[in-house]
Amino acid sequence: MLKNYFIIAWRSLLRNKIYTVINITGLAVGLCCCLLITLYIREELSYDQYHEHAPNIYRVLQSFRSPEKGARLQAPAPGEYQVWGCAPVGPALREYYPEVQHVTQFTSPNTMLLERGDRRFQENNITFADSATFDIFSWKLLEGNPALALKELNGIVLTKSLARKYFGEEAALGQMLRVDNNFQVIVTGVMEDIPANSHFSFDAFISMNTFRKFRPEIFGWWGYVDFYTYFRLPENARIKKMEARTSDFAARNVPDGENGWYAMTFEPLSDAYLYSKAGRQPGVTGSLSNVYIFASVAVFILLIACINFMNLSTARSMERAKEVGVRKTVGALRRSLVYQFLTESVILSFISAFVAVVLALIALPLVQELSAKTLGGPAAVKMVLPWVLFAASVIGLLAGSYPALVLSGFRPAAVLKGKFKASTSGVLLRKGLVVVQFSLSIALMAGTAVVLSQLDHMRSSDLGFEKDQMLVIDYGGDADVNKKIEAIKDALGRHPAVKAASASRAVPGTFFPNAHTEVENPSGEMQAGGPSLYEIDFDFVPTYGIEMAAGRAYSRNFQVDSTQTMLLNEAAAKLYGYANPADIIGRKFSQWGREGVVVGVVKDFHYQSLHRKVEPLALRLAPNESLNNITVKIEGGNYEKTIAELQAIWKTVAPQRPFLYTFLDQSFGQQYKADVQFTSIFGIFAGLTIFIACLGLFGLATYATEQRVKEIGIRKVLGASVAGIAGMLSSDFLKLVVVSMLIAIPASWWAMSRWLETFPYRVSLSWWMFALAAVLALIIALVTVSFKAIRAAMISPISSLRSE
Repeated sequence: MLKNYFIIAWRSLLRNKIYTVINITGLAVGLCCCLLITLYIREELSYDQYHEHAPNIYRVLQSFRSPEKGARLQAPAPGEYQVWGCAPVGPALREYYPEVQHVTQFTSPNTMLLERGDRRFQENNITFADSATFDIFSWKLLEGNPALALKELNGIVLTKSLARKYFGEEAALGQMLRVDNNFQVIVTGVMEDIPANSHFSFDAFISMNTFRKFRPEIFGWWGYVDFYTYFRLPENARIKKMEARTSDFAARNVPDGENGWYAMTFEPLSDAYLYSKAGRQPGVTGSLSNVYIFASVAVFILLIACINFMNLSTARSMERAKEVGVRKTVGALRRSLVYQFLTESVILSFISAFVAVVLALIALPLVQELSAKTLGGPAAVKMVLPWVLFAASVIGLLAGSYPALVLSGFRPAAVLKGKFKASTSGVLLRKGLVVVQFSLSIALMAGTAVVLSQLDHMRSSDLGFEKDQMLVIDYGGDADVNKKIEAIKDALGRHPAVKAASASRAVPGTFFPNAHTEVENPSGEMQAGGPSLYEIDFDFVPTYGIEMAAGRAYSRNFQVDSTQTMLLNEAAAKLYGYANPADIIGRKFSQWGREGVVVGVVKDFHYQSLHRKVEPLALRLAPNESLNNITVKIEGGNYEKTIAELQAIWKTVAPQRPFLYTFLDQSFGQQYKADVQFTSIFGIFAGLTIFIACLGLFGLATYATEQRVKEIGIRKVLGASVAGIAGMLSSDFLKLVVVSMLIAIPASWWAMSRWLETFPYRVSLSWWMFALAAVLALIIALVTVSFKAIRAAMISPISSLRSE
């Protein structure tokens, strides 16, 4: 019997080729999309899980605040903590908490010039790290001893990629590299490349003892911020009990720590990528809301594909009523008929699953490129294959259950006498399913319009500074360049295409420090704060076209500007109690050993992406040794020629340093890379959702048209026009789409309003975004249905009325 079921099922599929293709295509595309989204979500949830001790690894979050005199601060909110903290917390943590097994600290990434023979490259992702690093994290050392690799003074551990860059295939262990033309390091280890699903990534570790040799004083400063602290606990440790003692820890270890200016808490490694709300992260972070959105899209797509599958299955089932009547007359049991229809449905579903896997393997490279993630490659597809087959089985059984149970229950006498007709409940079910799938499709189209508008808003908003035609030369703070920085700027500025040049430690969109800064508040008291810090030269403000809100910019005409003045932005003025920026001019300040008065307030400009509000910023006239970049403002025109000539000038003034440049608008735009990736993937899946919905609508329109062939012929004989008949056939489906619009628009408006709340600078929801989605859905549905309707209306009445 089983063989017979398969034979009959196969014949049925071949006999109805159009519906078979529609069913397989729709379900296969739906399963493929769901599979790819599953791989994406799986990748997002896998960050840092490869570490052997991942469940027992935590990191320290720290908060630095400024209480009023005599006041005691409450515990900070989650968003007030930051991952970037101070050095003394590491040793103090190990001493105060006996349950802590290992503690390690990293510095923020450094830019260094590494040199071996004729191989010389500027590396931007080198950090100093403690010797306990390999006791906590499961990075495999390919060369060297993990217990000793980061203990040695001037020792460096390279990733495999960086080792090959300098040493090729020869062993790197024990080899020497020169750093910044200043000192040498010895390779004490070569480790595997840090996996892509890590919340931070470095190309090399230099032993922390090396850093301690250069700057020993900062390892005792509780207010100096430049370290990330991680620790490992035994399996039975209770992190909640440790967190309950953090206030006592601060009171015992931090100077004046009992007033709450310093606070800390602990965050599991598993929360670092997707769940952390802390600021100043050491690397990329994911978006939990995006994960939820993609999961919803996957459910929507699969639901729409299943609806198509069930709709066509139930619609076509009525044609088999006579077959059921005959088979029941000759003795077929209801049970065997149920098995027959379920077998057909499951076979169709399994064929769709096979096609879906093939499509996923073909589409995987494109999705990986768009998402900038590996997604596990073909091996990951193979890993989730059992789930695909399970889903196909469930879909096949559910889709086949309705026709199997309904048809198997027909009375043979009624069917064979021609007294049987399709039930009203079946028609209502199909209409309801069409409404559901088009409601989801319209919601996704509206969501795509909102997402695109928000991305365009962030990328096109006025940032408060000039970013176009700004060439940024990164020389890594080279000491020789800094010694003659003004001469180099003059040499570059003499080029006819150069309008202006300035030097700074950071440029918008790049890494910057914070600085403990005291400013005289309106009450006349010195109020402490920790604004972001830009160290700049005299030409920075005019070169970047930053406008003044009050006071003046730095000027060479004022000798005191070099050591006794400071600029703030409007947000910083408000931080210190001045709603009117002009009121802070002339107020005293103290910052990093420098004292003087505030001489100007710049208008707030977006030195970070629009994902964050403009935060308080101090702009300090930098000593030359603190500078890292030269920004050259150039005229439009032949960029390649201008850059080549500037490179030639650079080789004459700084031959020891490679000419590394970026355009500011491009580098600043990299902050929106994840948004662009999200938008692209979301748009593609939304488009595929519409495709699947239209495929199902086309199938139902085809079926409905075939059922009314004789009616169409009679109407044409009586004088009906092609347009009139096409309108009649299309109207029923278009009414369903209109109902879908009424359901989808308010639901998507609410959902996208919630999504936009995560952005501090967001686009306003406009009616046209939802109207556009509704109109597009209506047009697509009209074209889909009308195509079949017009073809049916153009058939000669002779053909449609001929009796078989």
